[in-house]
Amino acid sequence: MTTLTLKSRHFTGWHMLGVLVVFFGVTIIVNLTLAYFASNSWTGLVVKNSYVASQHFNEHLANERKQASLGWSDEFTYKNGILTLRLTDAAGTPVKAETVHVVLRRPVAEQQDHEVRLVTTPDGQFTLRHELALGVWAADVRVEIPGQADWMKRYRFTVKNTDVGASQ
Repeated sequence: MTTLTLKSRHFTGWHMLGVLVVFFGVTIIVNLTLAYFASNSWTGLVVKNSYVASQHFNEHLANERKQASLGWSDEFTYKNGILTLRLTDAAGTPVKAETVHVVLRRPVAEQQDHEVRLVTTPDGQFTLRHELALGVWAADVRVEIPGQADWMKRYRFTVKNTDVGASQ
């Protein structure tokens, strides 16, 4: 029978130095990676000056209450590459508008933000064929109505594979 002899290994200062270099090296690399992504992605800026925006908060609430008191119904959709807004009054009649502006935004980046105008269809809807990239979008809709204050609403929707490139 053979016996194995094991050499005893001692934990030396070089081993400790190696452990410290690896530990702090990984920590520094992770921190630099996170700092890079934080500085090169969304700034988090929602409004340029939060104090000024806060001064108009009650005004926005009053406008929303007034708009809600009209009893209008709305439906905003994006399907098969077409943006559509249905806006009807309390009686179910389509609302007549001069212009419908839609500012399309990405919630976390500004590179693809743009504005479009919807066109009125004979049945009273507002629509536009407009291709959007896949993902989450926010739409700030402003409807200019003759003799009234603008009607505004923000929608959030997701463009999926089934919503793009399909023909009617």
